[in-house]
Amino acid sequence: MVVVIRNNIARLIGFIAFLVLSVDIVEAQQLAFPGAEGFGKYTTGGRGGEVYLVTNLNDNGAGSFRDAVSEPNRIIVFEVGGVIQLKERLTFSENLTIAGQSAPGEGITLAGNGASFTNANNLICRFIRVRSGKAAGKIDAVTIYRGHDMIFDHMSVSWGTDENFSVSSMKVVDGPVNVTVQNSIIAQGLQTHSCGGLVQSEGGISMFRNLYIDNHTRNIKVKGRNQFVNNVVYNWGSNGYILGGGSQYHSHANVTNNYFIAGPDTKGKPFTRGNENFAIYAASNYFDNNLNGKLDGELLSRDDYGVVTWLEEPVQGFPSINASVAEDAVERVIKSVGTYLPNRDEIDHFLIEELTSYGEKGKIIADEKELPVKLTQKEWKREPDFDSDRDGMQDDWEQKNGLDPNNSSDAALYSLDKGYTNIEVYLNELVN
Repeated sequence: MVVVIRNNIARLIGFIAFLVLSVDIVEAQQLAFPGAEGFGKYTTGGRGGEVYLVTNLNDNGAGSFRDAVSEPNRIIVFEVGGVIQLKERLTFSENLTIAGQSAPGEGITLAGNGASFTNANNLICRFIRVRSGKAAGKIDAVTIYRGHDMIFDHMSVSWGTDENFSVSSMKVVDGPVNVTVQNSIIAQGLQTHSCGGLVQSEGGISMFRNLYIDNHTRNIKVKGRNQFVNNVVYNWGSNGYILGGGSQYHSHANVTNNYFIAGPDTKGKPFTRGNENFAIYAASNYFDNNLNGKLDGELLSRDDYGVVTWLEEPVQGFPSINASVAEDAVERVIKSVGTYLPNRDEIDHFLIEELTSYGEKGKIIADEKELPVKLTQKEWKREPDFDSDRDGMQDDWEQKNGLDPNNSSDAALYSLDKGYTNIEVYLNELVN
């Protein structure tokens, strides 16, 4: 008996040691980039792969963005900025880092259709705009139906005619897994089906510090495992955050430190359409519905969420998130949400002006032509001496950091940082 007890104790100690070691290994993983959060924060993207330079705004062909994303294992940087008119839907390969912050001028805008990131496993996508438009027909601006380990940061997504940004499949085997959408604007879904997006997956989806604005409904509609933290929802119509929509699926969500701000078109509540199958830990969420031009909302009570199953503690196993209080989250959104690098375009400026009216401005639209602002039809290009060896890093920066601006092989090395390749260090510094 003593031997059995000792053996069991030994096994228990070994198991605890394994758990501690596992936590240490997880904590030691390299972030996709400084500031990456949530389920997708450890995505590696195209780290160590080929550097591909986008040199034109063509829809296809050599040097185009479509050609850049057609092959895996790439870090994609831009020598050109402007609008790319998509003639058909854009799809993406695996193991890609898309560095929209490297583009000149107002950066890169994808217009006229949309982007499917389905099966774009292990993807980092930053500082890209997707503005679909009425002429595209009934489509999502951005769709993810399957795939794992993706993080989207500082995106500006608008004018979807079905959904704006959907991460949606409840299939356990091949649905979306480990996805983060953070610091992004998801705006102006077009009527008659104006929707922020479906966020429905058992694989873990984090929505962190995003602005949902001028979407009639689904801001967001959730099933499965969801983190919704530090988001701002402004001027929705009928539905803010939809708690499963009465679904028979069992969902688990942590919903904290968000701010819901009513606008001229808001008729519905912040939280709607739940049932007992939706298990939620909710705390410190605010609702400002007085349309008085000031941010002075009130803390939501449990009654404001409707019928749900209440959790007294956050859902276990979700990644920790560096959240702020809801009012500070609004300030962060105003300052830096969306594709603000190299510069915000007129459309995002317009949306931020609506938000900062705190209830006095805002409109859910049926056609982007209703807006007083348009896509910037201009092209920006780098100077030829910006990057002599065409490795994606500026010559002046390479010299400052002891690299050779005439040696393209140093982009994939780890000489500046043992966790990031040299080109990643450069691209990360563009944001800071």
